[in-house]
Amino acid sequence: MVKKTFWQTLQNEALEIVKTEPLLASYVHACVLNHRDFDSALSFILSNKMADDVMPALAIREFFDDAFAKDPDMVQSAIADLKAVYDRDPAVEYYLTVLSNFKGYLSIQVHRLAHYLWENNRKHLALFIQSRNSEVFAVDIHPAAQIGKGVMFDHATGIVVGETAVIEDDVSILQSVTLGGTGNESGDRHPKIRKGVLIGAGAKILGNIEIGKYSKVGAGSVVLESVPECVTIAGVPARIVKVDNCERPCETMNQNYLDTPYKFLGEHI
Repeated sequence: MVKKTFWQTLQNEALEIVKTEPLLASYVHACVLNHRDFDSALSFILSNKMADDVMPALAIREFFDDAFAKDPDMVQSAIADLKAVYDRDPAVEYYLTVLSNFKGYLSIQVHRLAHYLWENNRKHLALFIQSRNSEVFAVDIHPAAQIGKGVMFDHATGIVVGETAVIEDDVSILQSVTLGGTGNESGDRHPKIRKGVLIGAGAKILGNIEIGKYSKVGAGSVVLESVPECVTIAGVPARIVKVDNCERPCETMNQNYLDTPYKFLGEHI
């Protein structure tokens, strides 16, 4: 979606909300209607969420504004993430609801700042932003972790993403998911989640392993080995329970792997 068109959509939503819920008028004006563009609104919302008694919102907003100016892809990724939530979550009626209230979405945008700082050798500040992200949104993402665009953290509480993890474009992850190490490795030691994957609530994916594109990880699974493309895995330890047709589970959000007959029931990955 073109940024200018998207910004106009947000403003129209804001005006509608002001009319239907006057008690939110000042909040909506502060977050959207008082700003010149999406970049400004996003930095305002994020900095006010992240501020505390030690680090004021104005200081944090300067970090966001500087990062957005120097790396415009951060803003385009933020728009893609917002659209992903709007398209995939049946509870969402307005883009503005996601932008102002959904901590999964907000935590990813905060991570993008932490990653930017990490890549620009401001690692102490990046780690501070990571810590605040964890405190505010209950999502812990190492600043070095790489996250693509069109990513959705649904509910998000308890998501943990390790230092060398990679999450590619168009991935959906539910609450309490861990992309961690096995505890006895160093170096490149965290999972690589390829394009279009859906990871169910409570899944633990451990080690430098790969989840192939358009695959689905069942809720509560423990994954210790790499997974091919276009399959569903489930269990402890996880095994292939179905071979799919690359239906883009990140978009369908269908977490029921019992809806069609198993093809490889019980087979090891």
